[in-house]
Amino acid sequence: MSEVHLSTPPKTPAQSAKIRSTDVVVVGGGIAGKACALGLAQLGLNTMEIAPDLGQTVPTAEGLQWGQRIYAFSPSTQKLLAHLQIWDALDHSRMQSVRDMRIYGDRGEKNDQLHLSAFEAGVPQLAWIGESNLIEHTLDQASRFQNKLERITDAIEKIEVDANGGTLHLKNGGAIRAQLIIAADGANSPIRSELGIAASEESYSQSAVVANWTCTYPHLETAFQWFLPGGDIVAMLPLPGKQVSMVWSTSAEHAADLLKLNQAQWQDRFASIANGAIGKQLGELTLNSTPAAFPLRKIQAKRFIGPESTPKVVLIGDAAHVMHPLAGQGLNLGLRDVAVLLNILGKRESFRSPGDTVLLRRYERQRQGDTSALLWVTDKLKKLFSASSNTERQLRNWGLGLVNKSHFIKQRLIERALGDIDFE
Repeated sequence: MSEVHLSTPPKTPAQSAKIRSTDVVVVGGGIAGKACALGLAQLGLNTMEIAPDLGQTVPTAEGLQWGQRIYAFSPSTQKLLAHLQIWDALDHSRMQSVRDMRIYGDRGEKNDQLHLSAFEAGVPQLAWIGESNLIEHTLDQASRFQNKLERITDAIEKIEVDANGGTLHLKNGGAIRAQLIIAADGANSPIRSELGIAASEESYSQSAVVANWTCTYPHLETAFQWFLPGGDIVAMLPLPGKQVSMVWSTSAEHAADLLKLNQAQWQDRFASIANGAIGKQLGELTLNSTPAAFPLRKIQAKRFIGPESTPKVVLIGDAAHVMHPLAGQGLNLGLRDVAVLLNILGKRESFRSPGDTVLLRRYERQRQGDTSALLWVTDKLKKLFSASSNTERQLRNWGLGLVNKSHFIKQRLIERALGDIDFE
C-alpha cells in the first residue's frame, strides 16, 4: 500500500462501476480480525474481510502434538467467543483451564512468590490455555455459514478516506467502498502508517523462545513463572495431560543459543536456573515441538481512530498495541477491542451509520484507558525485574511477598487479568 488520500476525487461512470459498496471492511486475517468480521456480520452489517492469506486452510493439530502459537484466554475472551457462538464449538479436549498462578522472584527464597488462586477469587478458573490454530479454525468454520460476511483473498494497494467513508483499492484490481474500515493488519500496520497515526515503539532487546514439553509430574492446572537474575523470564503454561508450553523471554543472543540445544542440553539448562525449581515442580521435561523465537517490543498507537479530521478507520489488536508476553494478555487485549467495538455498534442509535464519528470516538475513549493501564503496568514490571542491582532485587522480591499477603491487592490483580466486557 503506497498512499492515502483524504478527499474524494471526481469519478467517471466507468470508474464508479468498478467500486463495490458494503457497510464495513475488516483488513486483516488474524484472530482479532476474524472475530471482528464475524461479529459485525452477526450484527446484520454487510461485512467484507480482506487479507492475503484468507484463502489458506488453517490446520488443526491432533494427538499429542501442539501448535507453537499457544495463548492464554481470559474470561473476557471466553465471553466474546461465547457471544460469537463459537466457544461451545471449540475442541475443549485441546484446552486447559488454569486454576492457579505461581510467580517466583529471582532469589530462590520460598517467600519471594505471588500465588493467585481461582478458589480464593471465587471464580471457576483464571484463564484457559489453547492453540491459536484451534481458535482460527473454528472462526473460519463459523464465517463460512455467515451470509452477511464475504472474505476476499487480496491485499490493499491504496486507501482513500472522506467524510462519508473510505475506499480501499485492491492489489489485484477493483475497489471497495465502506462506511467503516477496521484495521486489524498487525503490529506493522500499513493502514496505521498511511493514515499518519503515530505510534510509540520500544524494543525490549529480547526474544521469546517458545516450545512445548511433556512432564513427568502433573502441573495441577497451574501456570508457573520465574523471574531470573539478569532479566530473563520463564513461563510454563499448562496444557491438557502432563504437558506444558514454555515461553522464555531472553536476550536475542541467548535465544539463538537456546534454539540450538538438544534434549540433554535442555535438561542441563533447566537444572541450572531457578535453583532447579522447574524440575522440582514439573519433573523431567521432554521436548515435544520444535523451539521457535520471535522478537519482543512494545507498541502503542497515539490514536485508535483516524484520520484525525474525518475518522472512518478503527485500529484493533496489534495494529493498536503490542505488549510484552509476561502477563499473557496481548491477545486478550486485542479481543477486548473487538468486544467493545461490537458493543458500541450493536447499541448505536438508529440514525447513526457504522462510521459515525461519535461512535468511533466512544470506542477510542473506552479502549485507551484499558490499553494504556495494562501496557504501563506490564512495561514497568518487565523493567523492574530486569534491574540488576542488589537493592532493586531485594525490593522487588520483597514486594512479591508483600503483595502475596494482601488479599485485597491480589483480588484487584485478578480482576484486571480477568477483564470485563458487556454485551447486555
